[in-house]
Formats: sequence, structure tokens, C-alpha cells
Amino acid sequence: MLLLPLTLLALQAGLCRGACVEVDSDTEAVANEGFKLGCISCKMRAEVRAKAVVSWSFRGANDKDFSPLYEYEEKRGNIFDPRFEERLDWNGSKNTEDLQDGSIYILNVTFNDTGTYMCIFRRTLIYTNYQHENSTTKIIRLQVVPKLTRGMASILSEVMMYVSIIGLQFWLVVEMIYCYRKISAAGEEALRETEAEYLAVASESKENCGAVQEAE
Repeated sequence: MLLLPLTLLALQAGLCRGACVEVDSDTEAVANEGFKLGCISCKMRAEVRAKAVVSWSFRGANDKDFSPLYEYEEKRGNIFDPRFEERLDWNGSKNTEDLQDGSIYILNVTFNDTGTYMCIFRRTLIYTNYQHENSTTKIIRLQVVPKLTRGMASILSEVMMYVSIIGLQFWLVVEMIYCYRKISAAGEEALRETEAEYLAVASESKENCGAVQEAE
């Protein structure tokens, strides 16, 4: 019962925004585990050809300035920060230069990875007679913890999700009961009308038979 409306909602969302949806990255990583740094920049007009370069920079908790971390261009990635050598991998758009997902994945997270990450999309929109360049910057402040903790916002979000699901289920049950009663009432009314018509026809036939017998 629940899967159908949720599927329809998902399809509607996909049609409204295409295949790209911008969501914020998680900001709490667990030490010694993997972690995805999300960075999504959706192209507003899907029909326009484009190519993009994604650059990442990192400023550690004890650093004053950002330093180059990673760059992905022409389907190839390069790591610039030796602290992340062999621990960083591309986790964004695949097999295309029209990048919309510029996420990266950190392997074996350490406490030294705590800090601020900057993701920059440099996109070139390719029109028939000209090209247009723009850039999008996103900042992610990452905190590395020994064990994953859940913030109040996450808890409230999950509670609201379950409340929405229960509310939707209740609405569907009420709608089904209403439709059942309406159909049932219509059926009973039709049955009464049919019965009345049958009695009227039977009565008329009986009167006709009586009149024929008197005439004879």
C-alpha cells in the first residue's frame, strides 16, 4: 500500500529536477572508517552541453590557509596533498566531462582529517555560437569522532519521516473506507431501484392479465 505512493512521489521528483538533486554533505566522520565528502552542483538546463572541472582544497584544524587537495578534469583525478596520498578516490560523476557530482571518498579517516574542505565547480556551458563559464563553491566542515553520534536535527528528521509515513497510511485507510461506503451505498440504491422497477412491472403485468380475463 505504501510503496505505490512513495514510488509516484519519487518519479515526480525525478521529472521535476531531472537526474540531479543537490544535497548537503555529511559532516561527521568516524576514525579508521571510510567517508564520502559530498559536493553536487546541478546544471540548471540539462539540454545544454557542458564540461566541468572539480577542485578540492583542505584547511586542517591547525592550518591558516587552504592548500590544494584534489582535482578532477577530463575523467582523470590528481591528488596534491601528500597527507591524503593513496587514501583519496573520486566518487562523483562517471564516464563524462559534464560533471554534476564532484564527491570524493576518503579511505581510513584519521583525526588529522578534521578541518574545512572547499569544493569548487568550474563549469563551461557550450552553446552554438559561444561558451559561458561559471563557478560554484561549497564549504564542508568535517569533524572526525571516535564513534558516530546523532545530532538533534537528524533525530527530528527521522521522527518527521515516520510521522509522515503514518499520516499517509492513515489517509489511505480513510480514503479506502470512504470509497467503500460510497460504492456500497450506490450499490444498495441501484438494487432498491431495480427491485422497485421489477415490482412495478410485475404489478402492471398482473393488471393487464386481469383486464384480458374480464374482456373474455
